[in-house]
Amino acid sequence: MIKRILRKSIKIVATFLFFFSIFLALVLKLSTDWANTNYHYTSFDEILYTLGTSVTAASNDVIINFILANILPPLVIVIFLLIAYLFIKYFLRNCSILLNVELFKRKFTLKINRSILIKIIAIFIPLAGLAYSISYAMDGLYVKDYIKSNMETSSFFEKEYVNPKKVNLKFPEKKRNLIYIFLESMEATYTDKEHGGAFDVNYIPELTDLAENNINFSPNNNVGGGYMFTGTTWTMGGLVAETAGIPIKNVFGANDERSYESGLVNGAWSLGDILAKEGYHQSIMVGSDLNFGGRKAYFSGHGNFDTYDYYTAIEDGVIPEDYYVWWGLEDDKLFDWAKDEILKIADEDEPFNFMMLTVDTHASEGYTSDFCSNEYDDPYMNSIACSSMQLAEFVEWIQEQDFYENTTIVLTGDHVSMNNYSFDDIPDDYERGVYNVYINSAVDTDNNKNREFSTFDYYPTTLASLGVKIKGNRLGLGTNLFSNKETLSEEYGNYYINEELKKSSSYYDNCINFNQCK
Repeated sequence: MIKRILRKSIKIVATFLFFFSIFLALVLKLSTDWANTNYHYTSFDEILYTLGTSVTAASNDVIINFILANILPPLVIVIFLLIAYLFIKYFLRNCSILLNVELFKRKFTLKINRSILIKIIAIFIPLAGLAYSISYAMDGLYVKDYIKSNMETSSFFEKEYVNPKKVNLKFPEKKRNLIYIFLESMEATYTDKEHGGAFDVNYIPELTDLAENNINFSPNNNVGGGYMFTGTTWTMGGLVAETAGIPIKNVFGANDERSYESGLVNGAWSLGDILAKEGYHQSIMVGSDLNFGGRKAYFSGHGNFDTYDYYTAIEDGVIPEDYYVWWGLEDDKLFDWAKDEILKIADEDEPFNFMMLTVDTHASEGYTSDFCSNEYDDPYMNSIACSSMQLAEFVEWIQEQDFYENTTIVLTGDHVSMNNYSFDDIPDDYERGVYNVYINSAVDTDNNKNREFSTFDYYPTTLASLGVKIKGNRLGLGTNLFSNKETLSEEYGNYYINEELKKSSSYYDNCINFNQCK
Protein backbone atom coordinates (compact mmCIF):
# COMPACT_ATOMS: atom_id res chain seq x y z
CA MET A 1 0.00 0.00 0.00
CA ILE A 2 2.72 2.45 1.04
CA LYS A 3 4.84 1.47 -1.95
CA ARG A 4 1.90 2.05 -4.27
CA ILE A 5 1.24 5.51 -2.79
CA LEU A 6 4.93 6.35 -3.01
CA ARG A 7 5.11 5.16 -6.61
CA LYS A 8 2.04 7.20 -7.51
CA SER A 9 3.45 10.28 -5.79
CA ILE A 10 6.72 9.93 -7.70
CA LYS A 11 4.79 9.71 -10.97
CA ILE A 12 2.78 12.85 -10.12
CA VAL A 13 5.95 14.78 -9.21
CA ALA A 14 7.73 13.58 -12.36
CA THR A 15 4.75 14.60 -14.50
CA PHE A 16 4.69 18.02 -12.87
CA LEU A 17 8.43 18.51 -13.42
CA PHE A 18 8.05 17.46 -17.04
CA PHE A 19 5.39 20.04 -17.86
CA PHE A 20 6.96 22.71 -15.65
CA SER A 21 10.28 22.28 -17.48
CA ILE A 22 8.55 22.81 -20.81
CA PHE A 23 6.76 25.86 -19.40
CA LEU A 24 10.00 27.29 -18.01
CA ALA A 25 11.85 26.71 -21.29
CA LEU A 26 9.14 28.54 -23.24
CA VAL A 27 9.04 31.43 -20.76
CA LEU A 28 12.83 31.83 -20.95
CA LYS A 29 12.81 31.90 -24.75
CA LEU A 30 9.86 34.28 -25.08
CA SER A 31 11.06 36.57 -22.26
CA THR A 32 14.47 36.94 -23.89
CA ASP A 33 12.89 37.91 -27.21
CA TRP A 34 10.42 40.22 -25.46
CA ALA A 35 13.18 41.99 -23.52
CA ASN A 36 15.32 42.53 -26.61
CA THR A 37 12.36 43.67 -28.71
CA ASN A 38 10.87 46.10 -26.22
CA TYR A 39 13.89 47.26 -24.21
CA HIS A 40 17.41 48.25 -25.15
CA TYR A 41 19.33 46.21 -22.58
CA THR A 42 23.11 46.39 -22.79
CA SER A 43 24.21 44.36 -19.77
CA PHE A 44 23.03 41.60 -17.45
CA ASP A 45 23.75 43.89 -14.49
CA GLU A 46 20.84 46.03 -15.60
CA ILE A 47 18.47 43.06 -15.75
CA LEU A 48 19.64 41.72 -12.39
CA TYR A 49 19.18 45.09 -10.77
CA THR A 50 15.65 45.48 -12.09
CA LEU A 51 14.69 41.99 -10.92
CA GLY A 52 16.41 42.47 -7.57
CA THR A 53 14.56 45.63 -6.61
CA SER A 54 10.86 46.49 -6.48
CA VAL A 55 9.56 44.96 -9.71
CA THR A 56 6.02 45.05 -8.35
CA ALA A 57 6.21 48.85 -8.34
CA ALA A 58 6.53 48.90 -12.13
CA SER A 59 3.77 50.19 -14.37
CA ASN A 60 0.69 47.95 -14.45
CA ASP A 61 0.77 48.18 -18.25
CA VAL A 62 4.32 46.78 -18.35
CA ILE A 63 3.48 43.91 -16.00
CA ILE A 64 0.29 43.02 -17.89
CA ASN A 65 2.11 43.20 -21.21
CA PHE A 66 4.81 40.87 -19.90
CA ILE A 67 2.28 38.33 -18.65
CA LEU A 68 0.28 38.37 -21.88
CA ALA A 69 3.39 37.99 -24.03
CA ASN A 70 5.49 35.58 -21.98
CA ILE A 71 3.37 33.72 -19.44
CA LEU A 72 0.01 33.16 -21.11
CA PRO A 73 1.22 31.54 -24.39
CA PRO A 74 3.44 28.95 -22.59
CA LEU A 75 0.57 28.22 -20.23
CA VAL A 76 -1.77 27.54 -23.16
CA ILE A 77 0.83 25.33 -24.86
CA VAL A 78 1.46 23.32 -21.68
CA ILE A 79 -2.27 22.79 -21.16
CA PHE A 80 -2.56 21.54 -24.74
CA LEU A 81 0.38 19.16 -24.18
CA LEU A 82 -1.17 17.95 -20.94
CA ILE A 83 -4.36 17.06 -22.80
CA ALA A 84 -2.30 15.22 -25.45
CA TYR A 85 -0.40 13.40 -22.71
CA LEU A 86 -3.58 12.25 -21.03
CA PHE A 87 -4.92 11.10 -24.39
CA ILE A 88 -1.81 8.99 -25.04
CA LYS A 89 -1.82 7.61 -21.52
CA TYR A 90 -5.45 6.53 -21.33
CA PHE A 91 -6.57 6.04 -24.92
CA LEU A 92 -3.47 4.57 -26.60
CA ARG A 93 -2.68 1.92 -24.03
CA ASN A 94 -1.72 -0.68 -26.59
CA CYS A 95 0.14 1.69 -28.90
CA SER A 96 3.60 0.57 -29.93
CA ILE A 97 6.16 1.53 -32.57
CA LEU A 98 8.24 -0.97 -34.55
CA LEU A 99 11.66 0.23 -35.72
CA ASN A 100 13.80 -1.79 -38.17
CA VAL A 101 17.47 -1.14 -37.37
CA GLU A 102 20.51 -2.43 -39.28
CA LEU A 103 23.72 -2.67 -37.24
CA PHE A 104 26.94 -4.43 -38.37
CA LYS A 105 25.03 -5.94 -41.29
CA ARG A 106 22.53 -7.50 -38.94
CA LYS A 107 18.91 -6.43 -38.82
CA PHE A 108 17.04 -5.84 -35.59
CA THR A 109 13.46 -4.97 -34.87
CA LEU A 110 12.88 -2.69 -31.87
CA LYS A 111 9.47 -2.54 -30.32
CA ILE A 112 8.80 0.69 -28.44
CA ASN A 113 5.58 0.49 -26.46
CA ARG A 114 3.58 3.33 -24.92
CA SER A 115 5.44 3.20 -21.61
CA ILE A 116 8.89 3.43 -23.22
CA LEU A 117 7.69 6.17 -25.60
CA ILE A 118 6.41 8.29 -22.72
CA LYS A 119 9.67 7.85 -20.78
CA ILE A 120 11.77 8.91 -23.79
CA ILE A 121 9.60 11.97 -24.36
CA ALA A 122 9.54 12.80 -20.64
CA ILE A 123 13.34 12.87 -20.46
CA PHE A 124 14.37 14.22 -23.87
CA ILE A 125 11.90 17.06 -24.46
CA PRO A 126 12.34 18.97 -21.16
CA LEU A 127 16.11 18.51 -21.07
CA ALA A 128 16.58 19.57 -24.69
CA GLY A 129 14.14 22.46 -24.34
CA LEU A 130 15.68 23.76 -21.14
CA ALA A 131 19.23 23.44 -22.45
CA TYR A 132 18.36 25.38 -25.58
CA SER A 133 16.40 28.09 -23.76
CA ILE A 134 19.09 28.59 -21.12
CA SER A 135 21.79 28.90 -23.77
CA TYR A 136 19.58 31.26 -25.78
CA ALA A 137 18.88 33.46 -22.75
CA MET A 138 22.54 33.50 -21.69
CA ASP A 139 23.49 34.86 -25.11
CA GLY A 140 20.56 37.23 -25.55
CA LEU A 141 20.69 38.70 -22.03
CA TYR A 142 24.48 39.07 -21.83
CA VAL A 143 24.86 36.46 -19.08
CA LYS A 144 27.99 34.93 -20.62
CA ASP A 145 29.62 38.38 -20.87
CA TYR A 146 28.65 39.05 -17.25
CA ILE A 147 30.24 35.81 -16.01
CA LYS A 148 33.38 36.34 -18.08
CA SER A 149 33.83 39.97 -16.94
CA ASN A 150 33.34 39.14 -13.26
CA MET A 151 36.07 36.52 -13.45
CA GLU A 152 38.52 39.34 -14.25
CA THR A 153 39.62 42.08 -11.85
CA SER A 154 40.37 45.74 -12.46
CA SER A 155 42.20 48.43 -10.51
CA PHE A 156 40.57 51.25 -12.47
CA PHE A 157 38.70 52.58 -9.42
CA GLU A 158 41.86 52.60 -7.32
CA LYS A 159 43.61 54.64 -10.02
CA GLU A 160 40.88 57.03 -11.15
CA TYR A 161 38.13 57.34 -8.54
CA VAL A 162 38.33 60.69 -6.74
CA ASN A 163 36.60 60.45 -3.37
CA PRO A 164 34.34 63.55 -3.19
CA LYS A 165 34.53 63.50 0.62
CA LYS A 166 38.20 64.42 0.36
CA VAL A 167 37.88 67.18 -2.26
CA ASN A 168 37.90 70.84 -1.27
CA LEU A 169 34.63 72.44 -2.46
CA LYS A 170 34.17 76.19 -2.16
CA PHE A 171 30.58 77.42 -2.44
CA PRO A 172 29.75 81.03 -3.30
CA GLU A 173 28.78 83.31 -0.43
CA LYS A 174 25.18 83.34 -1.67
CA LYS A 175 24.33 79.77 -2.50
CA ARG A 176 22.31 79.17 -5.63
CA ASN A 177 19.15 77.08 -5.85
CA LEU A 178 19.10 74.03 -8.10
CA ILE A 179 16.17 72.61 -10.06
CA TYR A 180 17.32 69.35 -11.63
CA ILE A 181 14.96 67.49 -13.95
CA PHE A 182 15.83 63.95 -15.00
CA LEU A 183 14.12 63.41 -18.34
CA GLU A 184 13.09 59.80 -18.84
CA SER A 185 14.88 58.29 -21.87
CA MET A 186 15.75 61.71 -23.30
CA GLU A 187 18.60 61.74 -25.78
CA ALA A 188 20.01 64.18 -28.31
CA THR A 189 19.21 61.61 -31.01
CA TYR A 190 15.63 62.93 -31.27
CA THR A 191 16.76 66.14 -32.96
CA ASP A 192 16.97 66.26 -36.75
CA LYS A 193 20.20 65.74 -38.67
CA GLU A 194 20.65 69.48 -39.12
CA HIS A 195 20.94 69.87 -35.34
CA GLY A 196 23.09 66.79 -34.76
CA GLY A 197 20.31 64.22 -34.35
CA ALA A 198 19.58 61.03 -36.26
CA PHE A 199 16.18 61.78 -37.80
CA ASP A 200 14.78 63.77 -40.70
CA VAL A 201 12.24 65.26 -38.27
CA ASN A 202 13.12 67.19 -35.12
CA TYR A 203 10.96 65.53 -32.47
CA ILE A 204 12.20 67.85 -29.68
CA PRO A 205 12.26 71.38 -31.17
CA GLU A 206 11.72 73.04 -27.78
CA LEU A 207 14.52 71.11 -26.09
CA THR A 208 16.72 71.82 -29.11
CA ASP A 209 16.11 75.56 -28.67
CA LEU A 210 16.94 75.31 -24.96
CA ALA A 211 20.19 73.48 -25.77
CA GLU A 212 21.21 76.00 -28.43
CA ASN A 213 20.37 79.08 -26.33
CA ASN A 214 21.96 77.85 -23.12
CA ILE A 215 24.88 75.52 -22.36
CA ASN A 216 24.78 72.07 -23.95
CA PHE A 217 27.82 69.82 -23.82
CA SER A 218 28.23 67.84 -27.01
CA PRO A 219 30.68 65.51 -28.76
CA ASN A 220 30.04 67.46 -31.97
CA ASN A 221 29.33 71.02 -33.09
CA ASN A 222 25.58 70.60 -32.67
CA VAL A 223 23.22 69.42 -29.94
CA GLY A 224 24.69 66.31 -28.33
CA GLY A 225 24.85 64.28 -25.16
CA GLY A 226 26.95 62.13 -22.88
CA TYR A 227 28.07 58.54 -23.28
CA MET A 228 26.61 55.84 -20.98
CA PHE A 229 29.01 53.36 -19.44
CA THR A 230 28.04 49.91 -18.23
CA GLY A 231 26.14 50.15 -14.95
CA THR A 232 24.50 53.44 -15.95
CA THR A 233 22.13 52.39 -18.74
CA TRP A 234 18.84 52.23 -16.80
CA THR A 235 17.05 54.80 -14.65
CA MET A 236 18.63 54.11 -11.27
CA GLY A 237 22.02 53.56 -12.87
CA GLY A 238 21.66 56.87 -14.69
CA LEU A 239 20.61 58.76 -11.55
CA VAL A 240 23.57 57.41 -9.57
CA ALA A 241 25.97 58.18 -12.43
CA GLU A 242 24.78 61.78 -12.71
CA THR A 243 24.68 62.49 -8.98
CA ALA A 244 27.61 60.41 -7.69
CA GLY A 245 29.87 59.89 -10.70
CA ILE A 246 29.86 56.08 -10.46
CA PRO A 247 28.10 53.09 -12.03
CA ILE A 248 25.99 50.52 -10.20
CA LYS A 249 27.98 47.29 -10.00
CA ASN A 250 27.65 43.88 -8.35
CA VAL A 251 23.93 44.17 -7.80
CA PHE A 252 23.68 41.05 -5.65
CA GLY A 253 25.66 42.80 -2.94
CA ALA A 254 24.15 46.23 -3.57
CA ASN A 255 20.61 45.08 -2.92
CA ASP A 256 21.02 43.41 0.45
CA GLU A 257 19.97 44.86 3.79
CA ARG A 258 23.31 46.54 4.45
CA SER A 259 22.75 48.80 1.45
CA TYR A 260 19.16 49.67 2.22
CA GLU A 261 19.80 50.62 5.83
CA SER A 262 21.17 53.98 4.67
CA GLY A 263 20.56 53.93 0.94
CA LEU A 264 22.11 52.45 -2.16
CA VAL A 265 25.91 52.48 -2.62
CA ASN A 266 26.61 53.41 0.98
CA GLY A 267 30.17 54.58 0.45
CA ALA A 268 29.32 57.02 -2.32
CA TRP A 269 29.34 60.75 -1.59
CA SER A 270 26.75 62.25 -3.89
CA LEU A 271 25.41 65.60 -4.96
CA GLY A 272 22.68 65.15 -2.34
CA ASP A 273 25.24 64.47 0.39
CA ILE A 274 27.22 67.59 -0.53
CA LEU A 275 24.20 69.91 -0.70
CA ALA A 276 22.75 68.51 2.55
CA LYS A 277 26.01 69.34 4.29
CA GLU A 278 25.75 72.88 2.90
CA GLY A 279 22.26 73.37 4.38
CA TYR A 280 20.11 72.84 1.29
CA HIS A 281 16.45 71.86 1.54
CA GLN A 282 16.23 68.87 -0.81
CA SER A 283 13.28 67.23 -2.52
CA ILE A 284 12.78 64.47 -5.10
CA MET A 285 9.47 64.14 -6.97
CA VAL A 286 8.34 61.37 -9.32
CA GLY A 287 5.00 60.32 -10.77
CA SER A 288 5.51 56.62 -10.05
CA ASP A 289 6.30 54.57 -6.94
CA LEU A 290 9.61 55.98 -5.67
CA ASN A 291 10.50 52.57 -4.22
CA PHE A 292 10.86 51.17 -7.72
CA GLY A 293 14.51 50.48 -8.51
CA GLY A 294 15.73 51.55 -5.07
CA ARG A 295 15.24 55.26 -5.80
CA LYS A 296 13.73 56.12 -2.44
CA ALA A 297 16.50 54.30 -0.58
CA TYR A 298 19.15 56.16 -2.55
CA PHE A 299 17.78 59.67 -2.12
CA SER A 300 16.79 59.12 1.52
CA GLY A 301 20.22 57.73 2.32
CA HIS A 302 22.18 60.33 0.37
CA GLY A 303 20.94 63.75 1.31
CA ASN A 304 17.83 63.21 3.42
CA PHE A 305 15.48 64.26 0.63
CA ASP A 306 11.81 65.01 1.10
CA THR A 307 10.17 62.44 -1.15
CA TYR A 308 7.11 62.88 -3.34
CA ASP A 309 5.66 60.08 -5.46
CA TYR A 310 2.41 58.50 -6.65
CA TYR A 311 1.38 57.54 -3.12
CA THR A 312 2.27 60.96 -1.71
CA ALA A 313 0.09 62.51 -4.42
CA ILE A 314 -2.87 60.46 -3.17
CA GLU A 315 -2.13 61.35 0.47
CA ASP A 316 -1.89 65.07 -0.41
CA GLY A 317 -5.10 65.03 -2.45
CA VAL A 318 -3.32 65.80 -5.72
CA ILE A 319 -5.12 62.83 -7.34
CA PRO A 320 -8.04 60.65 -6.23
CA GLU A 321 -7.29 57.43 -4.34
CA ASP A 322 -8.29 55.22 -7.28
CA TYR A 323 -6.37 57.25 -9.89
CA TYR A 324 -3.72 55.35 -11.88
CA VAL A 325 -2.44 56.31 -15.34
CA TRP A 326 0.64 54.86 -17.06
CA TRP A 327 3.11 54.51 -14.14
CA GLY A 328 0.76 56.22 -11.70
CA LEU A 329 0.74 59.96 -12.33
CA GLU A 330 1.32 61.39 -15.80
CA ASP A 331 3.72 64.29 -16.39
CA ASP A 332 1.25 67.14 -16.92
CA LYS A 333 -0.12 66.56 -13.39
CA LEU A 334 3.44 66.09 -12.11
CA PHE A 335 4.48 69.52 -13.43
CA ASP A 336 1.46 71.22 -11.84
CA TRP A 337 2.21 69.52 -8.53
CA ALA A 338 5.89 70.49 -8.79
CA LYS A 339 4.97 74.15 -9.26
CA ASP A 340 3.04 74.18 -5.99
CA GLU A 341 5.83 72.48 -4.04
CA ILE A 342 8.60 74.64 -5.52
CA LEU A 343 6.75 77.82 -4.56
CA LYS A 344 6.44 76.58 -0.97
CA ILE A 345 10.12 75.64 -0.77
CA ALA A 346 11.25 78.90 -2.41
CA ASP A 347 9.60 80.87 0.41
CA GLU A 348 11.92 79.30 2.98
CA ASP A 349 15.22 80.84 4.07
CA GLU A 350 17.65 78.08 3.03
CA PRO A 351 18.72 77.35 -0.56
CA PHE A 352 16.91 74.45 -2.18
CA ASN A 353 17.63 71.53 -4.47
CA PHE A 354 14.43 70.34 -6.16
CA MET A 355 14.84 67.22 -8.29
CA MET A 356 12.19 65.46 -10.35
CA LEU A 357 11.95 62.62 -12.84
CA THR A 358 9.50 62.55 -15.74
CA VAL A 359 7.91 59.27 -16.85
CA ASP A 360 5.72 59.75 -19.94
CA THR A 361 8.58 58.89 -22.30
CA HIS A 362 9.33 55.52 -20.73
CA ALA A 363 9.72 52.67 -23.22
CA SER A 364 8.29 51.01 -25.06
CA GLU A 365 5.45 53.14 -26.48
CA GLY A 366 5.41 55.99 -23.97
CA TYR A 367 2.34 57.90 -22.85
CA THR A 368 0.87 60.87 -24.72
CA SER A 369 -1.64 63.18 -23.05
CA ASP A 370 -4.90 64.02 -24.83
CA PHE A 371 -3.90 67.68 -25.33
CA CYS A 372 -0.86 66.69 -27.43
CA SER A 373 -0.97 66.73 -31.21
CA ASN A 374 -0.17 63.06 -31.98
CA GLU A 375 1.07 64.08 -35.42
CA TYR A 376 3.47 61.16 -35.91
CA ASP A 377 2.74 57.55 -36.83
CA ASP A 378 5.12 56.34 -34.12
CA PRO A 379 3.32 56.60 -30.73
CA TYR A 380 6.63 56.71 -28.89
CA MET A 381 7.79 59.75 -30.83
CA ASN A 382 4.49 61.43 -30.04
CA SER A 383 5.27 61.03 -26.33
CA ILE A 384 8.78 62.44 -26.91
CA ALA A 385 7.41 65.48 -28.77
CA CYS A 386 4.77 66.06 -26.10
CA SER A 387 7.37 65.87 -23.34
CA SER A 388 9.58 68.43 -25.12
CA MET A 389 6.68 70.87 -25.28
CA GLN A 390 5.71 70.41 -21.63
CA LEU A 391 9.29 70.78 -20.42
CA ALA A 392 9.74 74.04 -22.30
CA GLU A 393 6.54 75.40 -20.72
CA PHE A 394 7.72 74.32 -17.26
CA VAL A 395 11.13 75.96 -17.74
CA GLU A 396 9.40 79.15 -18.91
CA TRP A 397 7.27 79.11 -15.75
CA ILE A 398 10.40 78.79 -13.58
CA GLN A 399 12.02 81.70 -15.40
CA GLU A 400 9.04 83.91 -14.57
CA GLN A 401 9.40 83.35 -10.81
CA ASP A 402 11.17 85.69 -8.41
CA PHE A 403 13.61 83.01 -7.24
CA TYR A 404 14.87 82.29 -10.78
CA GLU A 405 17.61 84.93 -10.72
CA ASN A 406 19.54 82.84 -8.18
CA THR A 407 18.53 79.41 -9.56
CA THR A 408 20.27 77.07 -11.97
CA ILE A 409 18.13 74.66 -14.02
CA VAL A 410 19.65 71.39 -15.20
CA LEU A 411 17.87 69.12 -17.66
CA THR A 412 19.42 65.73 -18.40
CA GLY A 413 18.19 62.42 -19.71
CA ASP A 414 18.57 59.52 -17.31
CA HIS A 415 19.73 57.22 -20.14
CA VAL A 416 19.08 56.73 -23.84
CA SER A 417 15.79 55.11 -24.72
CA MET A 418 15.24 51.38 -24.23
CA ASN A 419 12.71 51.44 -27.03
CA ASN A 420 14.10 49.51 -29.99
CA TYR A 421 11.70 49.83 -32.91
CA SER A 422 11.82 53.64 -33.13
CA PHE A 423 15.55 53.55 -33.87
CA ASP A 424 15.63 50.85 -36.55
CA ASP A 425 16.40 53.29 -39.37
CA ILE A 426 19.14 55.41 -37.81
CA PRO A 427 22.69 54.92 -39.14
CA ASP A 428 24.68 52.14 -37.47
CA ASP A 429 27.59 54.47 -36.75
CA TYR A 430 25.46 57.15 -35.08
CA GLU A 431 26.54 57.68 -31.44
CA ARG A 432 23.48 58.15 -29.24
CA GLY A 433 24.04 60.44 -26.28
CA VAL A 434 22.15 61.43 -23.10
CA TYR A 435 20.65 64.92 -23.44
CA ASN A 436 21.88 67.77 -21.24
CA VAL A 437 21.38 71.51 -20.87
CA TYR A 438 22.49 73.94 -18.14
CA ILE A 439 20.26 77.02 -17.84
CA ASN A 440 21.20 80.14 -15.90
CA SER A 441 24.52 78.65 -14.87
CA ALA A 442 26.75 80.65 -12.54
CA VAL A 443 29.69 79.98 -14.88
CA ASP A 444 30.13 79.86 -18.64
CA THR A 445 32.48 78.10 -21.02
CA ASP A 446 33.53 78.15 -24.67
CA ASN A 447 34.72 74.53 -24.40
CA ASN A 448 31.35 72.77 -24.49
CA LYS A 449 31.47 71.38 -28.04
CA ASN A 450 33.51 68.55 -29.57
CA ARG A 451 34.09 66.99 -26.15
CA GLU A 452 34.27 63.31 -25.27
CA PHE A 453 32.41 62.82 -22.00
CA SER A 454 29.97 60.61 -20.12
CA THR A 455 27.08 60.96 -17.70
CA PHE A 456 29.63 60.62 -14.85
CA ASP A 457 30.76 64.14 -15.78
CA TYR A 458 27.32 65.65 -15.11
CA TYR A 459 28.00 65.28 -11.36
CA PRO A 460 30.85 67.81 -10.89
CA THR A 461 29.53 69.90 -13.80
CA THR A 462 26.24 70.47 -11.95
CA LEU A 463 28.09 71.65 -8.85
CA ALA A 464 30.21 73.98 -11.00
CA SER A 465 27.03 75.43 -12.54
CA LEU A 466 26.05 76.50 -9.00
CA GLY A 467 29.27 78.48 -8.74
CA VAL A 468 31.09 75.84 -6.68
CA LYS A 469 34.87 75.78 -7.12
CA ILE A 470 36.11 72.18 -7.21
CA LYS A 471 39.78 71.62 -6.44
CA GLY A 472 41.16 69.45 -9.22
CA ASN A 473 37.84 69.59 -11.13
CA ARG A 474 37.24 65.87 -10.54
CA LEU A 475 34.62 64.05 -8.42
CA GLY A 476 34.02 60.31 -8.52
CA LEU A 477 34.79 59.26 -12.09
CA GLY A 478 33.47 62.58 -13.38
CA THR A 479 35.18 65.74 -14.60
CA ASN A 480 33.88 69.30 -14.44
CA LEU A 481 33.02 70.04 -18.09
CA PHE A 482 33.15 73.79 -17.45
CA SER A 483 36.89 73.37 -16.90
CA ASN A 484 39.49 72.54 -19.52
CA LYS A 485 40.57 69.39 -17.71
CA GLU A 486 40.48 66.20 -19.78
CA THR A 487 37.64 63.83 -19.01
CA LEU A 488 38.38 60.15 -18.49
CA SER A 489 36.69 59.54 -21.85
CA GLU A 490 39.14 61.92 -23.52
CA GLU A 491 42.10 60.40 -21.68
CA TYR A 492 41.37 56.69 -22.10
CA GLY A 493 38.60 56.34 -24.67
CA ASN A 494 35.15 54.98 -23.87
CA TYR A 495 35.84 51.41 -24.99
CA TYR A 496 38.73 50.90 -22.57
CA ILE A 497 36.82 52.38 -19.63
CA ASN A 498 33.75 50.31 -20.38
CA GLU A 499 35.76 47.10 -20.41
CA GLU A 500 37.39 47.99 -17.09
CA LEU A 501 34.08 48.85 -15.44
CA LYS A 502 32.66 45.46 -16.38
CA LYS A 503 35.35 43.70 -14.36
CA SER A 504 35.27 42.91 -10.67
CA SER A 505 36.60 45.66 -8.39
CA SER A 506 37.41 45.05 -4.73
CA TYR A 507 37.64 48.81 -4.17
CA TYR A 508 34.11 49.31 -5.47
CA ASP A 509 32.74 46.42 -3.42
CA ASN A 510 34.38 47.43 -0.16
CA CYS A 511 34.53 51.22 -0.34
CA ILE A 512 31.52 52.21 -2.45
CA ASN A 513 28.94 49.47 -1.93
CA PHE A 514 29.52 48.83 1.75
CA ASN A 515 31.47 51.88 2.93
CA GLN A 516 34.14 49.79 4.64
CA CYS A 517 37.08 51.99 3.68
CA LYS A 518 38.50 54.57 6.06
